[in-house]
Amino acid sequence: MTTISAREFNRDVSAAKRAADQGPVVITDRGEPAYVLLSFVDYNEMRERRNLLDVLQMDEDIDFEPVVSRALPRAADL
Repeated sequence: MTTISAREFNRDVSAAKRAADQGPVVITDRGEPAYVLLSFVDYNEMRERRNLLDVLQMDEDIDFEPVVSRALPRAADL
């Protein structure tokens, strides 16, 4: 991952774009990460990834009625 300062980014946007073709470019502001520049292809791939919650989420309701056991509990046989 490439890191450049905001000042470097403003001076040479073309270099930042070329670097983004190779992977994410972190743009710092006063030494702290502030932005990430991605190629459009990388951005779309990131958007299309599904996280585990999305995969497990059910959009439709399911009719479910659990069966109630009428059996009486027994004491443990130790």
